[in-house]
Amino acid sequence: MSMINLITEEIVKVPLVSDNKPDVMRELVQILKDAGEIEDFNGILTAIQAREDKQSTGLEDGIAVPHGRTAAVDGLKLAIGIAPQGIDFDSYDGKPSKLFFLLLASLDSAGPHVAALAEIAKLAQSKSFCRALCNAETAAEVVELMKGE
Repeated sequence: MSMINLITEEIVKVPLVSDNKPDVMRELVQILKDAGEIEDFNGILTAIQAREDKQSTGLEDGIAVPHGRTAAVDGLKLAIGIAPQGIDFDSYDGKPSKLFFLLLASLDSAGPHVAALAEIAKLAQSKSFCRALCNAETAAEVVELMKGE
């Protein structure tokens, strides 16, 4: 399944209200809980924090991809958050992150998990596309951009 197929307005938040890394991770997990995509909030937060403790998922050019594999989900789950002001996410380039893609996968879905991470990496290569996402004012705009509608 393509990551694009997971994107709905219910799993997108514009703008994020958090202003620090731990709160961003909680807010992204809460988006999935509020959308009815997950039940085990704390288990999922623990899984992504454990992954984050190994190495920051704050990439470069304003993108962060907190992710993890956990028995608390079936298949793939995605939440997208936009923080136009930027949030320190311990990124590789030291710059604030503005685009957040929370990706969760079940323990037995390594292939789809890696494929979705690769899709995000490919999207991130387009600076103009990333700028358009950062400038989106609603979840509907983000969905439209992501799906190319």
